[in-house]
Amino acid sequence: MQTNFSLAQLADPHMKESEQILRTCVHCGFCTATCPTYVLLGDELDSPRGRIYLIKDMLEGGKPATAEVVKHVDRCLSCLSCMTTCPSGVHYMHLVDHARAHIEKTYERPASEKLLRNTLAKILPNRKAFRWATTLARLGRPFAGIAAKLPEGGRLAAMLALAPSALPAPSSATQPGSFAPKGERKGRVALLTGCAQAELAPGINEAAIRLLNRHGVEVVLPKGEGCCGALVHHMGQEASALAYAKANIDAWTAEMANGLDAILITTSGCGTTIKDYGFMLRDDPAYARKAATISAIAKDISEYLETLPPLPVTRETGQSVTYHAACSLQHGQQIKTAPKNLLKQAGFVVKEAAEAHLCCGSAGTYNMLQPEISARLRERKLGNIAATKPEIIAAGNIGCMTQLAQGTATPIVHTVELLDWATGGPRPKGL
Repeated sequence: MQTNFSLAQLADPHMKESEQILRTCVHCGFCTATCPTYVLLGDELDSPRGRIYLIKDMLEGGKPATAEVVKHVDRCLSCLSCMTTCPSGVHYMHLVDHARAHIEKTYERPASEKLLRNTLAKILPNRKAFRWATTLARLGRPFAGIAAKLPEGGRLAAMLALAPSALPAPSSATQPGSFAPKGERKGRVALLTGCAQAELAPGINEAAIRLLNRHGVEVVLPKGEGCCGALVHHMGQEASALAYAKANIDAWTAEMANGLDAILITTSGCGTTIKDYGFMLRDDPAYARKAATISAIAKDISEYLETLPPLPVTRETGQSVTYHAACSLQHGQQIKTAPKNLLKQAGFVVKEAAEAHLCCGSAGTYNMLQPEISARLRERKLGNIAATKPEIIAAGNIGCMTQLAQGTATPIVHTVELLDWATGGPRPKGL
């Protein structure tokens, strides 16, 4: 794609990076076939190629974001299916992230929209605030149907519907500390505690710790680590995202003095962002090198487990498991076979649904900010999963698990919970 940025514009490293990404695009349109919003809506501007044109015009012209640009960029899930499909290697993720930051700086959203987005940005990454808000939402959940009928009530209804019926009790797997391995220590890793998952499903990290300890791996939950920053990063709130990233980098860098083989993540949406810390902080003289080091040793739990010798299976498995591939894992991190291979090693019969490349509609805050599109994607995904007749649905991302659970009675559990159960751990609560 030909571009016409001025030398003054290209002096900005963010603009220079986006200009190089735009030049990579050859307008081929392969991305349209795998873009969830284009598949649903059929609008070229709701495809990666269409959004690229809008972003190019906005950035190249030095223009504030318009309502039209905001509408179509907001509809992007950042599922990154387009990056898997693109034959030219267009780094759409970095381009749309830059566009969102530009929108945040130059576009005045309606007051109600701004309030909602800022409220989500404050509550979701803060575990105490999230727990409090979830409790209130649970009380309001019976009124979701009424809320949906109010003007602009669709978002409120979607948030109420997402509220769990109950929150688990606090867990040792959500507090700083270390967990010694069984027998000889063969490795040492840090495990991301994060934010929402720690409150919604602490059993996931409990299972990961048990499983890793059985492998002879010590697990540490460093003091000072928290939200990865992905939620605010994808809302264009770059300063907040970088603050979260720096806090985590400081916590993990301090722990590396005691030796760390890897930083493991059980929420793939977080993993994609943590692996991008090196890029996000590339121009920060105090953090660039540390961020690159952290990103280099960050791994999804399945990615790390696949490098370890299989544990003996201690109970009869054989259940039919349909594996849901989270976009952040299969497209964002290009991890496609590890979770399925691990489940097969543990004795499960693994299936994959049709259109596995399409997003389920969760996408961080997307199911709250774009509930209509999100709901359509969820129903399409669940229809494809149901066709496989699974006994269990396995996934590697809490957002996907929460999203899918709204529309099916089939148990949905994290991949690591099934691996833990098969090799001596307790039966997952979801089963």
